[in-house]
Amino acid sequence: MRVVLAGATGTLGSVLVPRLRAAGHTVVGLTRSADRARRLQDAGVQMRVVDVMDEQRLLEALDSCRADAVIHQATAITGMPLRHRDLHATDDLREKGTANLLRAAESVGARRFVTQSFFLGYGYHDHGETALTEDHPFAPPGKGAFERHMRSMRSNERQTFAATGIEGIALRYGLFYGPEPSTRKLMAMAARRMLPMPRPSGITCPIHIADAAAATVAALERGRAGQAYNIVDDNPIPFAGFVAAVAKAANAPAPRTLPDCLLRATPYMHALMVGTRIRLSNEKAKRELGWEPEYPSCHEGLRHVHMAGK
Repeated sequence: MRVVLAGATGTLGSVLVPRLRAAGHTVVGLTRSADRARRLQDAGVQMRVVDVMDEQRLLEALDSCRADAVIHQATAITGMPLRHRDLHATDDLREKGTANLLRAAESVGARRFVTQSFFLGYGYHDHGETALTEDHPFAPPGKGAFERHMRSMRSNERQTFAATGIEGIALRYGLFYGPEPSTRKLMAMAARRMLPMPRPSGITCPIHIADAAAATVAALERGRAGQAYNIVDDNPIPFAGFVAAVAKAANAPAPRTLPDCLLRATPYMHALMVGTRIRLSNEKAKRELGWEPEYPSCHEGLRHVHMAGK
């Protein structure tokens, strides 16, 4: 297929490009960064430097392009978000950015649209011990500042599934980690004992970026229209356990413990690290996409990150 990829130079997009090409697909990449675009052009990828939030310029950039599919991986997240406002630009990309990319899909003749969704769309709270499937209610109304994030995730998926003439698919990715800048920053913080373990701790669902990219190619090729898929590894983990695994991979001392009350001054961080206890089932993605995570848990995946950095 000929694929337009928004966010082609981002954390996941940069791993996804070679995966798509290895699978025989042609990639037209979209990015706001001219420098990053040149690096992909040097590798033989067609690039367009454009902000997907600017509908007119986006359509102009793709004016002569024809494609079979569009993949939306555009975000504005440059590290682990700590405050609500750190997500606002990405919220906008999930609402207006998705609308613009769906118009672009129509303009290039694409019939398939794969969008990046997020596991915390199920809600920032304690979900109990049961592993949630895709049939569980997604993006319920949030309280206070959380509603902006919930609204954007509702909008992203609803637009994708409702678009006329489009086979829309949403991938509810877990917490990204891998050989990428954010994980390396966490490892560097752990080495300086600046990455504490919250007590008590929430439960989170990681996914290695290589596994996320593999699932995205599988969804492009085999995903069912109108469906969402949980893209997480096999082993949910306490957030404190994730921090400990990062420290171990970095050969760092055991992290210090941080009482959860000290995180309450930053409500988003507290919700992410303490208040949310969530387990997701990835069985639907395995069954329908023929996908299996190479790294069943973050322990295996983080060991790989450490080895890759030597």
